[in-house]
Amino acid sequence: MKNIEKSILDKILCIYKNLYEAEKKIADYVINNKEKVIEMTVSELAIESNVSEATIVRFCKKCGLKGFYDLKINIAKEMVNSKEQSVSNELDSNNIEQSLQNILANKIEELKHTISMMREDNIKKILDAIKNARIVQFAAVGNTIPVAMDGTYKFNQLGISSITNTIWETQLAFAYTLTKEDVVIVISNSGSSKKLVTLLDIANERNATTISITNHENSPVANKSTYHINTSTREKLFLDEFSFSRVSAMVVIEVLYLLLTRDKKDSYSWISQHEQSIADGKV
Repeated sequence: MKNIEKSILDKILCIYKNLYEAEKKIADYVINNKEKVIEMTVSELAIESNVSEATIVRFCKKCGLKGFYDLKINIAKEMVNSKEQSVSNELDSNNIEQSLQNILANKIEELKHTISMMREDNIKKILDAIKNARIVQFAAVGNTIPVAMDGTYKFNQLGISSITNTIWETQLAFAYTLTKEDVVIVISNSGSSKKLVTLLDIANERNATTISITNHENSPVANKSTYHINTSTREKLFLDEFSFSRVSAMVVIEVLYLLLTRDKKDSYSWISQHEQSIADGKV
């Protein structure tokens, strides 16, 4: 599969929660004023963002760029690509049809970038670890809990014993029972949750295989995991206050589920049993 490099916009959205307040001012201005930024000098952006020029340079470095000029070049290129693909973040309740198309276009970009960042060798190792696991624990806090619950349900369908819980203390208690034959899958947007870092420390001490699904590849959660899957989200393009989109993380779970379905010889037998057991409850 051809690897699609993460756009500068997606990079900014990935690291946003981990930026200092002054750096967030730059990020907000860049996201909302891309056309203006490519015509600005670093001094002009500093004035408009109410930050120092040094902060802008530091911000660019955090985005993996050489400096402000590199930022402008990348934004200009992506604006051209965005226009060609008709990707916009405009939402208007008076124009529902166009708003729906804009949401769809951005969600497609999310998924394209998420899939493109999956390395084949990494995914193969993750699948092998899950297939051979005694039990898989899904761990999450806050708004990623539904993703963990979905993963648990899907894996149990395949005959892969899996567990999660909406109560954090219960998740933590279970982590102490893990062995080297077990797998922990941690789901976090920012990858900076202290609770999940604590759980990973316990899992690593117990020699369990740890897998993380986050929006930030250099986050504390990712760095403490045996394997990591990077996701992409563009939710901040629509909302001033950053809100985690579960779509990308859900797709990662779906990808693992579908690949395991093909790779695990008895998966269809397990799925059939599951379907038969719930058939009586359907009209």
